[in-house]
Amino acid sequence: MIDLHSHLLPGLDDGSPDLEAAIALAREAVSNGVTVMAATPHLRADYPAIQVADLASHVGVLQAALDAAGVGLRVVSGGEVDVLWAQSATDEDLRSASYGGRGTDLLVETPYGELPPIFEDLLFKIRVRGFRVLLAHPERNRSFQQDAARLLRLVDGDVLVQVTAASVVGGGRAGKLAQRLIADGNAHVIAGDLHRAGGGRASLREAVAAVDPVRGEWMTTAVPAAILEGRPLPPPPFADAQPRKRGWFRR
Repeated sequence: MIDLHSHLLPGLDDGSPDLEAAIALAREAVSNGVTVMAATPHLRADYPAIQVADLASHVGVLQAALDAAGVGLRVVSGGEVDVLWAQSATDEDLRSASYGGRGTDLLVETPYGELPPIFEDLLFKIRVRGFRVLLAHPERNRSFQQDAARLLRLVDGDVLVQVTAASVVGGGRAGKLAQRLIADGNAHVIAGDLHRAGGGRASLREAVAAVDPVRGEWMTTAVPAAILEGRPLPPPPFADAQPRKRGWFRR
């Protein structure tokens, strides 16, 4: 499986505090079936020391350490981009923050607080600069929980949705929204958003076991592979061969 959202890089944000912790997290991911993991540290104002141009070199150092430790995980560079940070970022900054530095796909963070009316406009300004947006954990946001149709309008506008494994296997409002997004074909990726080994967050393996296995494979292998390669998504695996369901959000 491919995990497109993690805080694996040591000492940068609220993820792995040091190299030892990063290696432990990588080992844990591999034990749960992950073979490729994107390292996506926060790129936002409260982490000013993170230099986006250095992300690829950080990944190279970590990859060398994992190889030396015999951990069979391939690490890909990326970032979890704050929508406000992105507005003042240069095109080169955004390219460096994109998956693998390809300049095609960006993981954009959904804020946890109430979304301002301009949130969609800020996303649009990122997209018109040539990036496909993968929206991180929108199911956790109160505004989307209260008005899921607002999120589905973004999906209809070709914004991709990443739900977190912990939401998929959990309960509460985030779990309910994540599960319905998947059931109705309105979510594209399941990711771990892992920070540390032994942290108690659900693994991708547990999330796949909680959904239709064919769809789970599509969301953890086929779609992530397409995103990393900057190509169109593969057709979704609808069991009844019908178009994407409108679902109870839209009715």
